[in-house]
Amino acid sequence: MKSFRNLLLAAASLLAMQSCSVAQPKGAQAKTVLLDYYFNNEYKKDASGNMVRFHYTWEDPANSGFSMWGERFRAAGAITDSLPVAPTRENLAKASVYIIVDADTEKETTQPNYIQPEHITAITDWVKKGGVLVMLANDSGNAEFKHFNQLANKFGIHFNEDRYHLVFNNKYEQGAFNVPANHPLLPNAKKIFLKELSTLTVEKPARSVFTDNGHVIMAVSEYGKGKVLAIGDPWIYNEYIDGKRLPAEYENPQAATDLANWLLKQAK
Repeated sequence: MKSFRNLLLAAASLLAMQSCSVAQPKGAQAKTVLLDYYFNNEYKKDASGNMVRFHYTWEDPANSGFSMWGERFRAAGAITDSLPVAPTRENLAKASVYIIVDADTEKETTQPNYIQPEHITAITDWVKKGGVLVMLANDSGNAEFKHFNQLANKFGIHFNEDRYHLVFNNKYEQGAFNVPANHPLLPNAKKIFLKELSTLTVEKPARSVFTDNGHVIMAVSEYGKGKVLAIGDPWIYNEYIDGKRLPAEYENPQAATDLANWLLKQAK
């Protein structure tokens, strides 16, 4: 009986994934989506007392993880991988998409790995050759900005280190964004939840792709043959796309699928 119940749960999970409009490329070589584990390098003790990596990782199944976003990339035919060391020309060469999220502060990690000039050179050269870089920050006080912005500024993007869209308790409407029709990044999501984020300032070659009351929420920069997507929050982690916490009107699960599909479409 237990195995039958598990089978039903697995089938339901598969159907839920299929309902999110995942594009399945045919005949194309699988693209690698590389998630940084160097600038975001947090650990905690598990139930056995062992130190385990967590917070915006592919393997983290808790609210804090990216495991469900990873499922969407893999369902679209991509390979998900991680980079626990500093980015170089050599180790970025295998990646089509490279995601840096919530760079560490001393509050989060005893010895943070800050973005340095040699990292900026490796990353910008990779983007110029066709790589797709994703930079996801956080609100003021919850991410490192000085070095993160040194990289972002190369693409005409600056994270403002503020805290926009404050949400108190469960007043989800305070974090609501209505998505414009035919949005290039989120074509199938009409309303999303995104709270307490850093807004952006952009200059050429970057441009805003999502604005709210004059505040830039999402930006894209075309740099050489590649692209950069910047958002001021890691907003599509498990807590807000598992369908348990948010009311159904907030289509973050679909937004996570849309975003995965868009990134893979941009990748060479």
